[in-house]
Amino acid sequence: MIWTNDPTRLLLVAGISVAYALVCLAPYMRTRRKRLAAARAKAEAAASPGWIVSYASQTGNAEALAQQTAATLKLAGIPARLAELSELGADDLQGAERILFLVSTYGEGDAPDAAAGFAGRLMTTTLALPQLHYAVLALGDTSYNHYCGFGRALDQWLQAQGAQSLFPRVEVDRSAADAIDAWRQQLSHLAGTSDAPDWGAPAFDDWRLSERVQLNPGSAGAPVYHLELEPASGVLPDWQSGDLVQIAAPADPSRAREYSIASIPADGRVHLLVRLHTHADGSHGVASGWLTRQAALGATVQLRLRQHRRFRLEGNSERPLILIGNGSGLAGLRGHLKARALAGQRRNWLLFGERNAACDYHYRAELEGWQRDGLLEKLDMVFSRDQAERRYVQDRLAEQADAVRDWVRQGAAFYICGSLEGMAAGVDAALETVLGRAALNDLAATGRYRRDVY
Repeated sequence: MIWTNDPTRLLLVAGISVAYALVCLAPYMRTRRKRLAAARAKAEAAASPGWIVSYASQTGNAEALAQQTAATLKLAGIPARLAELSELGADDLQGAERILFLVSTYGEGDAPDAAAGFAGRLMTTTLALPQLHYAVLALGDTSYNHYCGFGRALDQWLQAQGAQSLFPRVEVDRSAADAIDAWRQQLSHLAGTSDAPDWGAPAFDDWRLSERVQLNPGSAGAPVYHLELEPASGVLPDWQSGDLVQIAAPADPSRAREYSIASIPADGRVHLLVRLHTHADGSHGVASGWLTRQAALGATVQLRLRQHRRFRLEGNSERPLILIGNGSGLAGLRGHLKARALAGQRRNWLLFGERNAACDYHYRAELEGWQRDGLLEKLDMVFSRDQAERRYVQDRLAEQADAVRDWVRQGAAFYICGSLEGMAAGVDAALETVLGRAALNDLAATGRYRRDVY
């Protein structure tokens, strides 16, 4: 009773209470400010006759080009609202006069994950869009049968709604510079300016191949190698888990190959997990053959880092994570686990698939050590050929349906890395069964379902 009359103690208690309240209030206020800013930007864009630059990106290329497109318009004094395709509704399309669409195709003709909701919600309906003038930049890869499939489908749907094309669709094969230049020229003509900002990609830097170890000797599958590289300058650049590197192999320097980074800057080196690709005629992949067989230790490698915003942790950094992958896809997941270990985030569940435990349990000591230390709350390794019946990670997901739903209720986010056909498609189907397609689309739209698959 005596201490309650002590003014100093009362002030101390009051101060602690206020501090606690501010700590609790801060995340809410940050979210509220972001929502208000987005609402203001949308209202301002709706009130002006400006353009909309809309993108649908999987690995970040379309988003980067959309940012450069918007910057070019603004340089010419044209108001431009930059928006992800998933943010656009029927009212936006019917109220806009000009929209520039920059969209990627994912896999065999599919929309990028974040644009799946737009495709299902709007591109299956009929809208009257006679006032809309638009253009489409479609990014794709000619090695797939349905090259630029989503960009073509979007263009055809817009035409069917009565929208008018500003110029013919521009298709870009694997970031080809000539196609991007064609888009830039059309844009400069529309904007009435030739003073556009530089769209060139950053230059490659010299790196050294410092370590190379085969992880799966004796495997029934193709050889998989752990590689480590260091900058020749001695200055390690910064990156985040989920980011990529682009490597220009000497035999084909004009076509860079991308690899997920399996390390974080605290490791002091860029780690890669590279599977040797062998063609039907017995020849090796241009990049994988050079990195794993031909380049000597100490050789110079032309490398540059690339942000992969859609596979970074960012807003999911404090959520529980369900990490799912197979084969060399463990690289991107390992990077996230290293980042989580550094941040002290221990609610992690890894489901990973390969052929045989005896040969293909990549980074076994590290993963089992993380499990013992509590960094991995759940570890499910699935080896397809260790039993008579083939089993895959999607089968384990189906068996763990109750646990998956429980983690999602607790706010978990999914990160999937590995092969598109087989694993990623199977995982998507299993999650649709466990959670429902609508819930899975909602997770993708809110950034809680992220994939880096190939």
